[in-house]
Amino acid sequence: MPFCTKCGTEVASNAAFCGNCGARQGAGAPPPPFPPGPAPDPLAGLSPRTASILCYIPIVGWIAAVIVLASRKFKNDHAVRFHAFQGLYLFAVWLLLDWIGPIVDSGTVHFVRFDHLFRGVLFAVSIFMIIKASHQETYVLPIIGELAKRSATE
Repeated sequence: MPFCTKCGTEVASNAAFCGNCGARQGAGAPPPPFPPGPAPDPLAGLSPRTASILCYIPIVGWIAAVIVLASRKFKNDHAVRFHAFQGLYLFAVWLLLDWIGPIVDSGTVHFVRFDHLFRGVLFAVSIFMIIKASHQETYVLPIIGELAKRSATE
């Protein structure tokens, strides 16, 4: 079934005019300004497991988490939304550590700087969560996991 060249409404294949807007149809008519029907989803080929894993990649996982949360495909998938929120909150802890860590360690002399130690722990937590997500397990981290559960249900 063809569509109107002006408004995109379905018209009969032999119609000379659109029943909705009255635009002339046929070979001489210009093509429609937009394709008929909904736009294709760019995340259509992405599995929920892969989307969950991408949310925990250190440093850049927040980008995947935002894309997953904004997508129509995972709008009703509670597990993927949970992983996306938990990945975002884990990234927020990284940022907080980047801002506060040098301030805390600036006045003292240590053999091991605590902010470097915490970064190592956060990296290990990210790897742990990638493994859990790859096994399709929902592991709730302390504090940020509870926030992610609440955010995913809203």
